[in-house]
Amino acid sequence: MTLLWISTTNQNKLNEFRNILGDAIEIHSVGELNYYSAPPETGKTFEDNARIKAKTLKALRSGVWVVADDSGLEVEGLGGLPGVHSARYAGDKASDKENVAKLLKMLQIRSPVNRKAAMLCTLVAYAPGGTEHVIHGTIHGQISLTARGQTGFGYDPIFVPDGQDQTYAELGPAAKNQTSHRAQAIRELFRLMMDNVPQNS
Repeated sequence: MTLLWISTTNQNKLNEFRNILGDAIEIHSVGELNYYSAPPETGKTFEDNARIKAKTLKALRSGVWVVADDSGLEVEGLGGLPGVHSARYAGDKASDKENVAKLLKMLQIRSPVNRKAAMLCTLVAYAPGGTEHVIHGTIHGQISLTARGQTGFGYDPIFVPDGQDQTYAELGPAAKNQTSHRAQAIRELFRLMMDNVPQNS
C-alpha cells in the first residue's frame, strides 16, 4: 500500500485526510515521530508555509510521499485577513473560539455588510523521488452573523459555503468533506499519487 506522511499535529486535519482517503492510502503523521520539531511558519503565503513544513518532514522521511497543508480564511471586507494568520488571528496561542470572536468583531467594525469570504488550502507534496507538487483548493462563501453549529473546527462555525444556508459546523463533517477547500486538495493529491505508480510502500 502507498504510504503518505503528513506534516500536521492537528488531529482535526488528520481526521479529514483519513476520512477522505479512506483505506486507499496508509497514512502517518509527525505525531508518531518523537524527534520531530515543528518549523516556524514564517512564509508570506499558504504555499510558503506548506513548503516549509513539507521540506522539514521530507528530510526525515525520504522515499515515500510526504505532504504538508497550510490553510486559512480570507475575508473580503477585512482586506483578505486573517489569511496566513488564520490559526493565530487572536494571538499565538489563541483558541478557535477566540479567533472566531475576533473575526466577527472586526468584521462588524470594518465591513458589516460585505461578508464575502473564501477558505483556501495549499498542499505541498513530495513524491518518493523528490519531485515537488503544489495543489490548491478553494471554497467561496459568506461569514455568518454569529457562530452556529457543533461540529468542525477553526472557522467552520461562521463559514457558510455558497449555495448553502448553514455553516460547515451545522452541515457536519460528511458534507464538509464533499466540498471543502481541503477536501478538493486532498482528492487532487490522491489522483496525483495514483497517476504516479508504482510508489514505495
